[in-house]
Amino acid sequence: MRSRHRWFVVTVFFLFMLLHNADKLLVGPLTTPIMATFGINEAQMGAVVTGALLVASVFYLVWGYLFDRFARSKLLALASFIWGSTTWLSALAPTFPLFIASRAATGIDDASYSGLYSLVSDYFGPRMRGRVYGLLQVAVPLGFLLGLVLASTIGAAMGWRSVFYVAGAAGIVIAFLIFFGVREVPRGQAEPELAGLETIGNYRFDFQTAKGLFRKPTLWLLFGQGFFGVFPWNVLAYWAFRYLEVERGYDTGQATLTMAIAVIVLAAGSFVGGALGDWAFKRTRRGRLIVGTTGVLVGAAFLWLAMSVPVGSEGPFTILWVLTAFFMAIPPANTPATVHDITEPEVRSTALSIQYFIENVGAATAPLLAGLIAVRSSLSDAIVLIGVGAWVVCAILYGVAAYLVPKDIEHLRQLMQERASEARQLQTSA
Repeated sequence: MRSRHRWFVVTVFFLFMLLHNADKLLVGPLTTPIMATFGINEAQMGAVVTGALLVASVFYLVWGYLFDRFARSKLLALASFIWGSTTWLSALAPTFPLFIASRAATGIDDASYSGLYSLVSDYFGPRMRGRVYGLLQVAVPLGFLLGLVLASTIGAAMGWRSVFYVAGAAGIVIAFLIFFGVREVPRGQAEPELAGLETIGNYRFDFQTAKGLFRKPTLWLLFGQGFFGVFPWNVLAYWAFRYLEVERGYDTGQATLTMAIAVIVLAAGSFVGGALGDWAFKRTRRGRLIVGTTGVLVGAAFLWLAMSVPVGSEGPFTILWVLTAFFMAIPPANTPATVHDITEPEVRSTALSIQYFIENVGAATAPLLAGLIAVRSSLSDAIVLIGVGAWVVCAILYGVAAYLVPKDIEHLRQLMQERASEARQLQTSA
């Protein structure tokens, strides 16, 4: 029963991430009709995305604390309800100030994924987490495609507000599914040292334990990698379409098809990356980070080669572009898995929230930096300089982290053994 339920939980969370990411990305393809409705310019429209990013930045750390202190399943249901409600408010907004306020409020739930991964870590042990996290991350690029489909079908036929009604309804349905269907489990339940114990203790957020996160060298390196690692992702997300159309001469259909193929391959890479991380982790505690290092280096090489292909050579460019997408998806699942390999169960949401907060700062920085380079040179130069440069930095940080991580993992394993010993003594005395 437990095995069936944990895969039910993965299915529900996959749907949550799929539909939630579709909602987050709806603003992009619906930009033109939204601007026409409110009579606004590009700068005002850009403030819509910025508002959500700023709100999310504030709530990453708030959610991290709450998830480590209270029942994660109920808080995730609340996050899903907030998603649905704020999206409905976006559809109802009669004026631009109300629209921008409602879209900014969606940043509240955007910051809630740390609790999702923390709860999953207590359903699946260290040897399986990479694959499960990779499977969940497949939902992100597929959500991007779903958002495009919803915008081009429902949006084109019934107007942009109808798309937000559908997305909001999905959030509320998922909220009820999580609230009534997903069970909360004890923190640390899936750790191998605690397997088979009837009682393992009730561990919750503790400030001293949280402060100890900053004494883990591996975490500092992962935080730095997170800041730079999102640069290529966000540069390509914001500027790839324009690069294909303006500098490579693609029409809208060609650009859409090229990006759709890349996104599908990227989704496959997310699962493969997690599976490879698990496979390598079983052989060495450095395995996940070795896989991550390899992914960013190979991805950087293929990006550089793709951008070097002359305009007009569409076949070679597409192949290299798609290979870039595959390898850039290899590292992400291994980052939260490594964070959970070295952090106590009761502060895992906090640790991952700090990681995502830092990544969010990088995400806000990268598109502007690319735009500044493009103005002075070209989008091609911006993509190469930022993409390849950031991945080389990430490879260095991953490499140093791979060297240091066994010590941090061993510290956690010893702590889990101590807790297991305490739990056995309590059971014996009882």
